[in-house]
Amino acid sequence: MSPESLSQWLCDLAQLTIASVHPDNLFAEQLPAPGRKTLVVGAGKASAAMAAALERAWYQQYPQADISGVVVTRYGHAAQCEKIEVLEAAHPMPDNLGEQAAKRMLASVEALGEEDLVLALVSGGGSALMSLPAPGLTLQQKQSINKALLRSGAPICEINTVRRHLSAIKGGRLAAAAHPARVVTYLISDVPGDDPTLIASGPTLPDNTTAADALEILLRYQINLEPEVRAHLEAATESPRPDDAGFARDQSVMLAKAADALEAARSAALAAGVEVRVLGDDLEGEARELGAAHAAMALDVQEELRQPLLILSGGETSVTVTGNGRGGRNVEYLLGLFDGLKGAPGIYGLAIDTDGIDGSEDNAGASFVPDDWTKMQSQGLQPTTYLANNDAYSFFAELGNLIVIGPTRTNVNDFRAILVLPVVDN
Repeated sequence: MSPESLSQWLCDLAQLTIASVHPDNLFAEQLPAPGRKTLVVGAGKASAAMAAALERAWYQQYPQADISGVVVTRYGHAAQCEKIEVLEAAHPMPDNLGEQAAKRMLASVEALGEEDLVLALVSGGGSALMSLPAPGLTLQQKQSINKALLRSGAPICEINTVRRHLSAIKGGRLAAAAHPARVVTYLISDVPGDDPTLIASGPTLPDNTTAADALEILLRYQINLEPEVRAHLEAATESPRPDDAGFARDQSVMLAKAADALEAARSAALAAGVEVRVLGDDLEGEARELGAAHAAMALDVQEELRQPLLILSGGETSVTVTGNGRGGRNVEYLLGLFDGLKGAPGIYGLAIDTDGIDGSEDNAGASFVPDDWTKMQSQGLQPTTYLANNDAYSFFAELGNLIVIGPTRTNVNDFRAILVLPVVDN
């Protein structure tokens, strides 16, 4: 096959993985019996598609039982619903529309009784999309801390620990407001390890972390704290705990996760006669450093190959921002990989965010073929220069290698694929 055909095969494989974790077919036989009143709430990049899929499945199973509610998703990620209202707000930096959506969700569940049912649709991105500050704090304070944490290189588990303890809705507070109604939470995981309490900062699940944990994280990353923020955390107003009796009847259902997407890719590659090595669905760390490490691995395994090998991984890397360029963690990973390979023949790479948006740009990620190293040199581009400026988006734009697919309306985080062909002896 030509380099172009192999690159297209990787792109097709990425699309297949996204389809495997799309909400459209995830609700079959997953629905509880209706409550006296059944209310839907939700937040995340996949929440609108989850709401549309839930509506279809619900009325097929319970044609006489009405549902209603409201979910919030990222701008451009909406889906058509008949009974559930879909709102849009900003991500990754929260805005006042996300704050208003959170207020509406809290208000909608506060008068429910023991015979009522809440269906919560939770997916990655929900933390920013329903950013309701704790009493005494402002949205501007949360925005400032969120921006600083995103630039610090902190892993998502630590970022969401802070978010939970500065919020009036996260860390189980939405469910606590709904009790004594029963709450069933449907999740699409975008976090390494698939801990349900970390997805969208766990608005309907009890919290194992403390305010002291959040304060320690902020101090360790040297995040500037206004007096009100420090005072709030030092007062140790905790989230609902796992032993809270109000959660006894609640349930959570994991609909999709990164491991499911990787398994779909693995199965497709094996069917095509390609060997597969899955490095894991929960890889973290500095994006460019992980890319460089994977380059060394690919070069090492290539020496012993007798047939093509596909190296797969998922998870969520971090980017410590020191420059002022454009780029997300997937293109930064890919540029670290590309620079480490230095045009090694027979090695192809792709990295995308499964939600279709890499950070805050318009691309899902990018890909490369071995000949792109020569193309890069002819254009006078230097990977190290672009990495120093956190400008991987511009680098791959110059090569014409950005992958732009638009919002996918699902989200199991990063999908990375390296195709390694055997060395051909001359």
